[in-house]
Amino acid sequence: MKTPFLAILFALALIALLPQPCRAQNLFTPDQIKWGPAPPFIQAGAQLAVLEGNPIATSGDYTIRLKMPDGYRIAPHTHPLRENVSVISGTLKVGMGDSYDDGKMKSLAPGSFVYLDPSMHHYAGASGETVIQIHGQSPVKFNYINAADDPSAKK
Repeated sequence: MKTPFLAILFALALIALLPQPCRAQNLFTPDQIKWGPAPPFIQAGAQLAVLEGNPIATSGDYTIRLKMPDGYRIAPHTHPLRENVSVISGTLKVGMGDSYDDGKMKSLAPGSFVYLDPSMHHYAGASGETVIQIHGQSPVKFNYINAADDPSAKK
């Protein structure tokens, strides 16, 4: 009597350990990532991919990737919510403060991570084509330290 019960229990345990199929919207291989133009609140020339969520919604989680060409720059700015950044490829250069200063920037290689708390004044650049992944809480918003640096105001 115990043997059939144990056999069934063992079979159920094995089934539970088998990989479960992933839903397409939860899994992305690099060739499945859909890139589009950068949003108007950052300089033209970069590409953006939304992996999860809606970064411009009033609330909720999001994960995006930003692909920047060599020499790309994002002027000093802040965000109202925390920003978590992982470097996927290339070199991300990050500096803190109110003015863009190459000499004060730190270079982050692939695999690096940085988080930027709300209202932290920072700026960024790319050395070589650089891809970063950003995740956090919506909405994504850039508050430029110098209003003249806001590309959306120039359109």
